[in-house]
This record gives sequence, structure tokens and C-alpha cells, in this order.
Amino acid sequence: MTSTLLSIMQMPADKRYTHLLAQAKTTQLLWILTDEHGCVMLNTEDEDCVPVWPSQDYAQYWATGDWADCKAQSIGVNEWLERWTTGLEGDELLVVACPNPDEPGLVLEPDMFDEDLRR
Repeated sequence: MTSTLLSIMQMPADKRYTHLLAQAKTTQLLWILTDEHGCVMLNTEDEDCVPVWPSQDYAQYWATGDWADCKAQSIGVNEWLERWTTGLEGDELLVVACPNPDEPGLVLEPDMFDEDLRR
């Protein structure tokens, strides 16, 4: 675990979101966690969300305790834009950007995340 990762994960949710977008534009990848049932989901208040991170290291950093068996999986930004946005909308799911073990990330409608990724 690097000091950069730790310092970014301690930032407020909006700053982690900005970092996520910048990394996605640079690497053209987003990272989710999967288990034997598929994509890991989080519940934040009344919403079901798909958590997304800027790299494998960030996703694995979150995968502790009950989530320790989860694996980080990359998704190309183009694939996300072409398939995931409409899929999440159809399933009435939201995106949670770069949550850390102590604090949820920024919760977004899939179309808002899509719009930000396209900027």
C-alpha cells in the first residue's frame, strides 16, 4: 500500500471523485469488485450502488473483512459508456465513486457519471 493511495483515500468524497475521473481519463479503465455472484453492490442509505475505483490497488484496499475474497476487475471506459450506464439505469442502480473503508464515496446517477467521464 503506497502513501499516495492512503493520502487519496483519506480525501473527502468529492476529491476522490475528481481523482477517479482523472485516472479514468489517463488509463481508460475503471475498477469494480466481483465475487462468485458477480459485481459487488453496496447499500448507501436507501440506494443500491455499484462501487467504482480508479485502479486495482484502490479496489483491493477496500476489499477487507467480509469482502476479502472479492477480486478487482477492470472495465474499459468505452465499455462502461456503451454498456454499463444503460444497464445500471435499467436495473435502477447508482454508482458510488471511490468509497473507502471508513466513508462512502460520492453517490451518482449513472447518467451523471457517464457525462463526467465524457468530459
